[in-house]
Amino acid sequence: MERIAVPFFIGEPMRGFRIPEPHRTINPTLPQSPPQQRMAVLYRALADEVARIDRPCVYAGDCLATIGVLAGLQRRGVSPTVVWFDAHGDFHTWETTPSGFLGGMPLAMLVGRGERTIMAGAGATPIDEHQAILVDGRDLDPGEPVDSSELLHVSVDELQGLLPEDAPLYVHIDVDVVDPTDMPAVNYPSPGGPSLEAVASSLRSIASTGRVVACSISSWNPALPEAETAAAATETLVDALA
Repeated sequence: MERIAVPFFIGEPMRGFRIPEPHRTINPTLPQSPPQQRMAVLYRALADEVARIDRPCVYAGDCLATIGVLAGLQRRGVSPTVVWFDAHGDFHTWETTPSGFLGGMPLAMLVGRGERTIMAGAGATPIDEHQAILVDGRDLDPGEPVDSSELLHVSVDELQGLLPEDAPLYVHIDVDVVDPTDMPAVNYPSPGGPSLEAVASSLRSIASTGRVVACSISSWNPALPEAETAAAATETLVDALA
């Protein structure tokens, strides 16, 4: 897999964002405008790169970068099932969000719910809800409509055997899916999650299908304590998919 770095969090540059070499970095000039417009430009640039690469692995500061990955895959004619590992649902819309935080909305955006500006600007077409699998999602907000959707919502242990038989797979990993004892330095830790080895084992099972077309990582925060430990743990997950 070829690494791509997108060192931004909600459209703003991140300091200290480092990933293993070799990699390409997405760093376009962004407009002085609201976050949605900035991210539309950022993720269109990411889509340009993803469309040129076989099996990209994108490291980003938040889960919104999935929009650019999906757009790039779609340009290549790929309609993937999205396998989304996350402690949270990321399934809010403007009507359900308690905070207005865009980082809590990307999975909803991918299936055509809620905020549309970033998807349209990046050139992404929403996928059907049955093309998305939320893995873990142990920390859902009240009112977050996962259970009333057509998403498949499963635990890490339940995922094996539930993947579609012939679809290309785009695997997204928010590293906070791993229990904080194994994955420190995340912005929104949620205790009670699966171990690093449990998630890595699930990823190895996915990789064994031979149908992984892309992966993305929503990373640790390099400004938090134990960031080096989190970086090493993240590479364990990436290696499991390679």
